[in-house]
Amino acid sequence: MSDEELRERRAEYLDKIKDSLIDTEELPNGFKYRFRIADRFIQDLAEVIDLERKCCPFLNFKMSIESGKRFVSLELTGPEGTREMIASLFGWNKGVGASGNFRII
Repeated sequence: MSDEELRERRAEYLDKIKDSLIDTEELPNGFKYRFRIADRFIQDLAEVIDLERKCCPFLNFKMSIESGKRFVSLELTGPEGTREMIASLFGWNKGVGASGNFRII
């Protein structure tokens, strides 16, 4: 897969999952995102994780699903400067307040 094809595929999957974003929490070295689970959402999120780990091997990914809930959490963390890189790369953090929390529902 060429770099252009990888960018297009990544954008396709990011567009699929960003509409399910519920809130964002700022972490010392990254962000925690919470999403609504819909059909194929976990597969789409796993695809984003797989694509991002290939281009950004310094990122740490932690996905969790609470028992009985219809939400999935994803923590993206890494070394110093990761939070700023994630914010600019994904664009999911607009509106994160001083408290570090952002609710969009």
